[in-house]
Amino acid sequence: MAKGKRTIAAREQFAGKRDVTVEEAVALVKNNAKAKFDETVEIAMNLGVDPRHADQMVRGVVALPNGTGKDVRVAVFARDAKADEAKAAGADVVGAEDLMEIVQGGKIDFDRCIATPDMMPIVGRLGKVLGPRNLMPNPKVGTVTMDVEAAVKAAKGGEVQFKVEKAGVVHAGIGKASFDEAKLVENVRAFVGAVSKNKPAGAKGTYMKKIVVSSTMGPSVTINVENATGN
Repeated sequence: MAKGKRTIAAREQFAGKRDVTVEEAVALVKNNAKAKFDETVEIAMNLGVDPRHADQMVRGVVALPNGTGKDVRVAVFARDAKADEAKAAGADVVGAEDLMEIVQGGKIDFDRCIATPDMMPIVGRLGKVLGPRNLMPNPKVGTVTMDVEAAVKAAKGGEVQFKVEKAGVVHAGIGKASFDEAKLVENVRAFVGAVSKNKPAGAKGTYMKKIVVSSTMGPSVTINVENATGN
């Protein structure tokens, strides 16, 4: 019953709230995140694109100014000096053929995958495993690189990758409910700004149709698109 009461109370707080400012949305979501754990604040954006067409694909990366609050586990495919560099930078799992075998065996104990270019023939064999999980290294988002140290530190420091899904939706975690409101607002604007800058050449009509923010267990609220983009 307690959970039901919390849900009802939260929905009452959100009733009639639509197309609010980023500040209002963050305050609503943060104040109604009542779970016993530190809920993730999530953003979902409905875009006017059809990712089945190559010229309408939206994919990118953004370094959130205040991080995500999540402990990101990083795997790196590298050999020799670059493997040592990855370990020194804080990578959780480092390897080559041995790591490939672990992943092929079904053990994927990491949130981000980085590879040096010479490792891609090995990593390429894992496309059917890593691809559906959005873990496949890609030079466009900086996860295929010789600068392993920078890539690992960026992943650990709150860098977020995004990729539009079939329905034209991009979503990500952009912080924790325990964050200060101002920090969450900054993260929301940074994420929206990054998606805006990645508008594909083939996008027609309205690019950003809807922006929604919620917490893991709480209701969602729509944000005024013009307010979120600063237009």
